[in-house]
Amino acid sequence: VVVINKVDRKDAEPSRVLNQTFDLFIELGATDEQADFPVVYAQATSAQASLTPDLGPDLQPLFQTILRHIPAPRVDADAPLQMLITTLGYDDYRGVTAVGRIFAGKIKAGQPLARLKLDGTNVPERARYLYVHHGLQKVEVAEASAGEIIALAGLEGIAIGETLADPENPVALPTIHVEEPTVRMTFGVNTSPFSGREGKWSTSQKLRERLFDELRTNVSLRVQETETADTFLVSGRGELHLAILVETMRREGYEFQISRPEVILRQAEDGTTLEPFESVHIETSPDTVGVVVELLGGRRGQMLEMQDTSDGNVRLVYLTPTRGLLGFRYHFLTATRGMGVMHSLFHGYEEMAGAIASRNTGSLVSWETGVSSTYGLKNAEERGTLFYGPGVEVYTGMVVGEYTRPSDLTINVCKKKHLTNVRSSRCDMEIRLTPPRQMSLDEAIEYLADDELLEVTPLSYRIRKRILDMDERGKLTKKAKEALMED
Repeated sequence: VVVINKVDRKDAEPSRVLNQTFDLFIELGATDEQADFPVVYAQATSAQASLTPDLGPDLQPLFQTILRHIPAPRVDADAPLQMLITTLGYDDYRGVTAVGRIFAGKIKAGQPLARLKLDGTNVPERARYLYVHHGLQKVEVAEASAGEIIALAGLEGIAIGETLADPENPVALPTIHVEEPTVRMTFGVNTSPFSGREGKWSTSQKLRERLFDELRTNVSLRVQETETADTFLVSGRGELHLAILVETMRREGYEFQISRPEVILRQAEDGTTLEPFESVHIETSPDTVGVVVELLGGRRGQMLEMQDTSDGNVRLVYLTPTRGLLGFRYHFLTATRGMGVMHSLFHGYEEMAGAIASRNTGSLVSWETGVSSTYGLKNAEERGTLFYGPGVEVYTGMVVGEYTRPSDLTINVCKKKHLTNVRSSRCDMEIRLTPPRQMSLDEAIEYLADDELLEVTPLSYRIRKRILDMDERGKLTKKAKEALMED
């Protein structure tokens, strides 16, 4: 059964989506029976469905289609137990919960089990607590049988893809492969002068506990300790995966700092360096296609498809290195004036595409700690784009704007013009500043350079230099240039 959702949108194209879905089935080698699928049109948020693009009053057409076309599970409740773990959860009272479908047999609370791990070893376990879902409620039960999807609590260390079986007849089911991470960044204790002001938890111990707790349910995440006790290397399935973790922790009251994301490289058997690639699907207006093509071309993207849509837009499909997509979304939205639509899907590891130019603008960096003034910001505005308005606390080494040139510029945004009381107030009123650029978390992460960090608190995002002191940054830059000249 194919369900086409969100058909109530003004730009919805259900017929095009249906054709694309059919093409996908053919590409995947579907049989004639599989390709002859029933179609239901829906708007899930309002609980409406229909067999035509005109929505009905409820979801009954969907339920009836499921009952009519999807056969009951082929199970044997009298066979030895086989249950495949497909996802993990966590309960504050019961610990880790393993969720999966019972393919054969029955299971009772308290009965002994054989846990068949991914490496083939057999570990004895016991099913302490069983749960099933009734609607949105999780209900504890004493027994479940083949065909049901249940949750088991009390199994520490269990992983997705493992099988729970009868100890007397332990037969493993085909495992589920979880893709390895492709992007990583560092999470560290906030070391800025404003550390501890806005967050509930800001110590390395709390940060460590939270990151390792995430591993219980976020199976594609990896956390490694580094040489320093206050910094952790976190790897995930793309920039968005890590950004979701950052935002979740921020809302929970954590305060920390993160680095610019970087891709995880691999080595082939012949020594070739491989990097992750993504399939990028873009829809934009004809007048912005040229700019988008130029942007992706500069990021080593390979155009696979280009076609017109029925609503007058152009659809592009690219194969692009993940490395080239880091920081791309902001430039894409700017180039398409916010009207472009883009999504990507992991393709695989391919030979490294070559050098990709980094951000071609520098940063405006605060020279001193204090409160930003209208007069100081006016001087900064003449050299780039501001991130803050007047009356905002800043500190030395904090990025307050984007410089128009490739290098960084240290500037005093707290500077005041010393005048008499009367002239001072009139002078400030006469100065007009362009509204500052307000960045979301995704935009802030995309903006980061290699020598910058993003300070994340429940109330603020602040971009800063890794080395706050201007003189220390200058010495480091000089040493790097000298080393480059020697090479």
